[in-house]
Amino acid sequence: MEYTAHATASANPNSKTRVLLASLIGTTIEFFDFYIYATAAVLVFPHLFFPESSGSAALLQSLATFSIAFVARPIGAAVFGHLGDRIGRKATLVAALLLMGISTVCIGLLPTYAQIGVLAPILLALCRLGQGLGLSGEWSGAVLLATENAPEGKRAWYGMFPQLGAPIGFILAAGSFLLLGALMSNEDFLAWGWRIPFIASALLVFLGLYIRLKLHESPAFQKVLDKQKASKAPFKEVISLHIPKLILGTLATVCTLVLFYLMTVFALNWGTTALGYTRDAFLKMQLVATVCFAICIPISAQFAEKFGRKNTSIFICIIVMIFGLSFSTLFVANNPISVLIFLCLGLSIMGLTYGPIGTILSEIFPISVRYTGSALAYNLASILGASFAPLIATTLAQSYGIGAVGYYLCGAAVLSLLAFVCIRETKEEEFIKVSLNSHLSVEK
Repeated sequence: MEYTAHATASANPNSKTRVLLASLIGTTIEFFDFYIYATAAVLVFPHLFFPESSGSAALLQSLATFSIAFVARPIGAAVFGHLGDRIGRKATLVAALLLMGISTVCIGLLPTYAQIGVLAPILLALCRLGQGLGLSGEWSGAVLLATENAPEGKRAWYGMFPQLGAPIGFILAAGSFLLLGALMSNEDFLAWGWRIPFIASALLVFLGLYIRLKLHESPAFQKVLDKQKASKAPFKEVISLHIPKLILGTLATVCTLVLFYLMTVFALNWGTTALGYTRDAFLKMQLVATVCFAICIPISAQFAEKFGRKNTSIFICIIVMIFGLSFSTLFVANNPISVLIFLCLGLSIMGLTYGPIGTILSEIFPISVRYTGSALAYNLASILGASFAPLIATTLAQSYGIGAVGYYLCGAAVLSLLAFVCIRETKEEEFIKVSLNSHLSVEK
């Protein structure tokens, strides 16, 4: 039987503006929360939560807490994926946003090591765990909210709106720390100023909740509910019936995440320590480069609509490999112009690879397990490609030089390129009918 979304969509209309704004605002909030932690993990937490260790050891311990969220994300993907595929996208998105928001505000209220001793880094790690669990459910739901409400021929375009939340969130996060640095002394910033972005994120969470609570369920998933075809055990179904898709989706995403965390967390750390740039100077360069990131996301979506998701992604992986060879030439001390070019190139390429990835992951899984499948693929890739990327890159740079970090990126690009070669092209497939038929065939 051929299914369409028209009946449900007309009964419970989601306006284009509301859908795109809801998908964008949620990921903006989530990534803002995530990035202020990443920035503080380099600039603040080593001093306040790990003061008993030497400078380099404290930084590594702080970056280890940064990694906790990525280890937690597959667990969150399974939990929120189950909820998203059982009760719906809307309710799950609200729950994920609340968990992320509460965890972030709590970080801003934490006592430091000087106040409560070793309990301080433990509580920091627990809050970071909550951030990871929340983000693991947020990203996939936001992508599905956009793509499952998209008209045919516009899925990649709609699917890039949640991706825009990444550069916008980063700009807000970096801008917050730059503003605080300009308005207060370094002593005041370390004493209490760093807490302001974490606590202020509550305002953004309330805004996101207000927008999302006004949404209806996506037409595609509403059809699953109407036909009583919701999976009873989405995680089990993905693991038992769709493991090749899960593996390919995970490997395809690795390059995107390695590139991003090299250009943000690692670059900020290396640039402000080994290369000797000031915190404010480097954050300003990253802000300029993040604008390039944002510009290239819609460009990549247009490429994906015109040339296909697969061909576009393969071509971008090749560009990433070429860029990886430039690390030792461009990312150098005493040459801010060269570093700015390096950051702009890296984050522009990041926009190209990041724009289509949400649409790709959403299209390769059936509707009934789409939330779980896409969330697991993205968050497993976070472990492989993001969680330890800053630590691995720092170790490589210290031991073998910055060029080794570029080779590390090249290796990730090769891995993703091979995965994209094996992934089927989904550009011309009908989003609702194909997915439902896939699920029905599984049940038979």
